Parts: sequence; C-alpha cells; structure tokens
Amino acid sequence: MNAKNKLKQRLRIIEGQVRGLREMIEKGAYCIDIITQSSAVKQGLSNVEDLLLEGHLSGCVVKQIRNGSTNKAVSEVLKVYKLKRK
Repeated sequence: MNAKNKLKQRLRIIEGQVRGLREMIEKGAYCIDIITQSSAVKQGLSNVEDLLLEGHLSGCVVKQIRNGSTNKAVSEVLKVYKLKRK
C-alpha cells in the first residue's frame, strides 16, 4: 500500500472514531470511556502527522537539498519541529 493510500485509510479510521465519539457523548457514555476514545483520535492524528512528516523529510526535503535549496529545507524542518512540540 502506498503512502497516500495509508493516509486515506488512517483518516477513514479517524472519521469513524470521531463519529463514535460524538455518539458516545450524545448517549451520555461514561466519561472515562469518552476520554479513552478521544485519546485514540489524538493518537490517530499524530500517526497521520508522522507519516506525512516521514514522507516530507525523505522526499521533499532531500530534493530541496539536492537542488541547492538548503535554506528552504532547513527552514521547513525547523517549522515542523516547532509545530510538533506544541
């Protein structure tokens, strides 16, 4: 399975988790169960970010460096690093 298909599959799973989360809230599910589901959604999104970052670093950034756009590559890596720390 290629990276784009992996991302699409993970996002479909997250969509289902969010729908389930909404239904749990509507039905008044136990708070801890809702928090557990919410944590699963956050972890799923984090996994999507990791896949995107991996692809960007191993593809786009490498190409930028090879093409002489080192400053742009470094700037993007630092930007992503700062975003991931938040």
